[in-house]
Amino acid sequence: MTKQKVVVAMSGGVDSSVAAALLKQQGYDVIGMMLRLWSEPGKEESNRCCTPDAMAQARRVAGMLDIPFYVIDAKDVFKETVVQYFLDGYARGETPNPCLMCNRQIRWTFLLNHALALGAEFMATGHYVRIQNTQHATFNLLRAVDHSKDQSYVLHVLKQDQLAHALFPVGEFPKPEIRRIAADFGLPTASRADSQDLCFLAGDDYRHFLQRHTPEILKPGEITTTNGKVIGQHDGLANYTIGQRKGLNLASPVPLYVITKHATSNTLIVGTLDELGFTELTARDVNWISGEAPRESFRALVKIRYSAKEVEAWVNPMEADQASVKFDAPVRDVTAGQAAVFYQGEVMLGGGIII
Repeated sequence: MTKQKVVVAMSGGVDSSVAAALLKQQGYDVIGMMLRLWSEPGKEESNRCCTPDAMAQARRVAGMLDIPFYVIDAKDVFKETVVQYFLDGYARGETPNPCLMCNRQIRWTFLLNHALALGAEFMATGHYVRIQNTQHATFNLLRAVDHSKDQSYVLHVLKQDQLAHALFPVGEFPKPEIRRIAADFGLPTASRADSQDLCFLAGDDYRHFLQRHTPEILKPGEITTTNGKVIGQHDGLANYTIGQRKGLNLASPVPLYVITKHATSNTLIVGTLDELGFTELTARDVNWISGEAPRESFRALVKIRYSAKEVEAWVNPMEADQASVKFDAPVRDVTAGQAAVFYQGEVMLGGGIII
């Protein structure tokens, strides 16, 4: 009987290493594949997704598992889509999440196409998420068993034709168990630290990256209160985040927070803690995991950032791939450019970009 072929997107970390090991153990014909992503010239050693050390670790794991290993050059497409998305988002006064674009365009389009071209039936990643077949020959995306590591938020962009080829082996295990499995297999990545921050920033502050690549968007402008009173000057909207309190350098008898940013007028709006919460938001480019938008409003738990706690809300699907969300109580830190993602129980229904 011919084994089913699966390409594992390897990163040199413990999660993708264990994904490859588990699939090999389960009898799949496994191929390791790693992307070489764009880095600023001179910072190739610091791009956490594909440093020479990470590549060496992934190659070593593949050798131990006796599976083929390929490196795919994705530098140009990554810069044109993910990095440009990051820069364009800040130019619009948003706080973009480039990991969403990377999963949509790089992992689950560019890399998946390479996997299918090799004759693979599946592509696997080390994401903490679960996939479930439904009775209607479609797929649900579920939170990981380990909710503290759940990554369904950044995979709300996946469509049914991509899920049909997707495997997520580590989503069934708690993180400590993944490290134990890695040690049992003797993998050198068993104790490797989890990666943090955006890979192409190479450990640098995003503000410095913007200064080097789009200095024109860091223009000084006015700071006003919510009723329009000018109370100070900012040094570029991209230097501030919604909910920020420190670093505003404003004289005020009460603490002031960033409420919102107006890119067209280059104005930073600040207010008191009572003014910070939002009861509604609208999202664009909404992707429904089922492939079809619900026909009426529904109750859901909504997550407005990767690290945010889910909150109760009504979600109303709208035309033009939009949706409105009405929260039961005001929510702080609702930020344009981040994603609003919808859950019912363990099932992630979909999500879109907050506008």
